[in-house]
Amino acid sequence: MAEAEGRAHEAKLTEDHNRRMLIERVNGEKEKWLAAINTTFSHIEGGVRTLLTDRNKLIMTVGGATALAAGVYTTREGARVTWGYINRILGQPSLIRESSLSKFPLSGAISQAKNRVLKYSTAAGAAAPLQSRKGLENVVLHPSLKRRIEHLAKATTNTKTHQAPFRNMLFYGPPGTGKTMVAREIAQKSGLDYAMMTGGDVAPLGAQAVTKIHEIFDWSKKSKKGLLLFIDEADAFLCERNSIHMSEAQRSALNALLFRTGDQSRDIVLVLATNRPGDLDSAITDRIDEVIEFPLPGEEERFKLLNLYINKYLSGETEGKSKVGGFFNKKTQKITIKDLSEDVIREAAKKTEGFSGREIAKLVAGIQAAVYGSPDCTLDSQLFKEIVNYKVAEHHQRMKLAAEGGLPS
Repeated sequence: MAEAEGRAHEAKLTEDHNRRMLIERVNGEKEKWLAAINTTFSHIEGGVRTLLTDRNKLIMTVGGATALAAGVYTTREGARVTWGYINRILGQPSLIRESSLSKFPLSGAISQAKNRVLKYSTAAGAAAPLQSRKGLENVVLHPSLKRRIEHLAKATTNTKTHQAPFRNMLFYGPPGTGKTMVAREIAQKSGLDYAMMTGGDVAPLGAQAVTKIHEIFDWSKKSKKGLLLFIDEADAFLCERNSIHMSEAQRSALNALLFRTGDQSRDIVLVLATNRPGDLDSAITDRIDEVIEFPLPGEEERFKLLNLYINKYLSGETEGKSKVGGFFNKKTQKITIKDLSEDVIREAAKKTEGFSGREIAKLVAGIQAAVYGSPDCTLDSQLFKEIVNYKVAEHHQRMKLAAEGGLPS
C-alpha cells in the first residue's frame, strides 16, 4: 500500500508539473503575440501620423493608390472592350450554331490549301470528292419537289453570277422532312457560304436580341461569296406582332430583322423554316419570294430512305471506320445481314406511313442498336420486322398522345 501511495503521489506531482509548464508556455506565447500586435500597430500609427503631418507624402500616397486603382480598372475594361472588338471582327456571332464561314483569318486559306492537297493526293473516284459532286443526289425527296429545289439552286447560282438581288425562301412542313439539309445543299450547290441559327435562341436573350441580330448581318458581310442564312424554328420569334405571347424584346428583335431585310440583298439569302407558317408576321411573309412545302415522305421515298440508312448504319460502308484517332484506332464491329430482301424493306416502307425522314433514320439506328446487342451481331428479317413493328406502334402511340395534348408532335 505504501508503494502504491508513493506511485500515486509521484504521478500527481508529475501532472502538476506538466500543468505549470503548459500554463507558462501559453502565457509566453500570449505575451509574444501581444508584443507583436503592439509593435505592428505602433508602426501603423507612426506611418499614419507621418502621412498626416507630412503633406507631400500624403499626396504621393493618395496619388499612388488612385493611379493603381485606375490602372487596374482601365486594364480590365480595356481588355473587355478589346476582346469584344476582336470577337466582333473575327469571331462568329453567338446566335450562329453552324457555319461554313471561316471563324478566323487565314483559316479559309489553310482549308483551301488542304483541299488542294487532298484533291491531288486522292484518286479520281474517291468517296469524298464523289460525295461533293453529287450535290442534291444524296437528298431523298419527292421527284417534283426535288426538281424545284434543283431549279432554285441553279437560279441562285445564276443570280450570284449576274450580281442580281437574291430571292428569300420559306420552307414549311413537319419536323424531320429535310428542310435543314436542303438549305445546306442549296448553299453548297450555289457556291454560297452557309450559316444556321435557331429562332428559339433569340427569346432568352431579352434586350440583347436586337444587338445579336445586327451582329449577324454585320458578320455576314465578311463572306466574299455571299451567305445563305437559314433560320430554323422561325416562328419562335417572327410570329405575329399582335400576339399576346410575344414579349417586347421579341418584338424588337422582329423589327430589327425587318429593318435589315427591307430591301432585296445581293449579299445574303434568307431562308426561313417553320412547322407553322400561319404564325409568321405578315411583314415577314412579305419578304419571302419562294414558298416551298416539305411534306412527309411517300412510300417510294420511305423505301429509298430505308435503303439509304441501311447502307449507312448496317451495311459494310461503315466497316473499319475509326472511332478514335491517333494510335488508339478502333474499328467498328461488322454486321452480318441475312435474308433481308427487297420485299421485306418494301413492307417496312408501307408500315411506316406518316414517318418523317428523321424518324426513319432513328428507326434504322434502333435496328443497329438491337443488332449490336445480339450475341452474334447478325441481322435477319425476323429481327428487322420486330423492330419495325415496335417503332410503328411507338409512332402511333406518340401521335395519339399528341392529339390528346399530352405530348408535342
